[in-house]
Amino acid sequence: MKNNKELLSSVLKTTQMGQVGIRSVLDTTMRPGLRKALESQLREYDSIETEAHSIASQRGWEVRELDPAVRFLSDMAVRMKLNGRDTDSKIAGMMIQGNTKGMVKGLKDLHRFASSDEQIQILSQKLLDCETANIRQMQDFL
Repeated sequence: MKNNKELLSSVLKTTQMGQVGIRSVLDTTMRPGLRKALESQLREYDSIETEAHSIASQRGWEVRELDPAVRFLSDMAVRMKLNGRDTDSKIAGMMIQGNTKGMVKGLKDLHRFASSDEQIQILSQKLLDCETANIRQMQDFL
């Protein structure tokens, strides 16, 4: 059970980190296509986060969420990187880097926390598929 709970916490934190990254850039001027893509990605992360909370609730688990200090520092780092020109390309690059980190962490966690819970395995794979799709989508904006 502990491995299942750890894996679910990891999924939850990764989706929250993705949301922080996207929300940090949404008040920036950008092409409408990029904004639409980011808003779609934000909804996908929110959906996966909601599903993770639902699974935890069904099992009566308390899962760890992203630390508020990490949220704040991540938001500040993103905003600092957006100085200057070529914001669309910078945003896309940051999103690709973030999704890549999320994928690496997700794959490591899947290997480390060999979960026997099919529902958590499916959600973890859904997040990995989401991150992969996000990377492909952002490549057009580099």
